[in-house]
Amino acid sequence: MNAPLPFDPIAEASRQWSQHWGAEAVPSMVAVTSIMRAEQILMARLNELLAPHELTFPRYEALMLLHYSRHGELPLGKISDRLQVHRASVTNVIDKLVDTGHVERVRPEHDRRAVLARITAKGTQTARQATLALNENRFGMGPLTDADCTRLFELLRSLRAHSGDFEAGQEVAQ
Repeated sequence: MNAPLPFDPIAEASRQWSQHWGAEAVPSMVAVTSIMRAEQILMARLNELLAPHELTFPRYEALMLLHYSRHGELPLGKISDRLQVHRASVTNVIDKLVDTGHVERVRPEHDRRAVLARITAKGTQTARQATLALNENRFGMGPLTDADCTRLFELLRSLRAHSGDFEAGQEVAQ
């Protein structure tokens, strides 16, 4: 990681933006820029915590989806839908989880065209150990408080719902 800058680059972008484009769009510009930078910071923290488990955060998400599924297996398309990522990304993630022995690909007897990802015993053990590490480190969210994290979730939930991420009013899967 690079040494900290002697100034906040997003605050400087705000100053420049206001000077060249006017103050109207500054709040939304600094918000989106802050979110994007926070995503980079969090992804680096999470990947560092997950590296000892042979995982990255995208692999962890897929592994946990399988871990929580009713039978420990799901079609790749359903994984793509639930994680809200492109099918090619899911294929890549599952390939890596297969390579590390966390997941296996299976073809169900009733539909030989379908491909399921199934969590292995190693995958289940790793899912538990990785989750303990993430929980112990508050998913990399320090120095935010639990109240800060809850408020952040609530603020971003509105943006997600408005974008069609999920049906507004639906709290959990049915």
